Amino acid sequence: MYFWFGLLKVIGQSPASPLVEKLFDNTISGVMPFSSFIVLFGLFEMVIGILFFIPRFEKIATGLFALHIFTTVLPLFVIGEIWTKFGVPTIEGQYIIKNLALIVCALNIWMAATEVQKPKISDTILNTI
Repeated sequence: MYFWFGLLKVIGQSPASPLVEKLFDNTISGVMPFSSFIVLFGLFEMVIGILFFIPRFEKIATGLFALHIFTTVLPLFVIGEIWTKFGVPTIEGQYIIKNLALIVCALNIWMAATEVQKPKISDTILNTI
């Protein structure tokens, strides 16, 4: 999903580009042209997608994922048009809220990648005999 959506941004076919541009205009528009930013942002997403599939790179992917999610949640707070009224998001707002649900999935991956193997009770008993 990350690779695909990033690629859409790189080739100029992402339906999310207008929302990204609104956020860009409200935050970092003086840093670089949007046309450069959207390509770099798409490449960033593609790298995240690739890293999730490379063993032992899950932690790096999860860290980059957290940074990405932070940026994708910003429109909920920066762009007023994301809400039709209190508690009722637009389709873009629903997309962003879905990203928050993905955080839970990423946290599960992070915890599985960092979990220390605990010895089984049967192994402990056998080692003491």
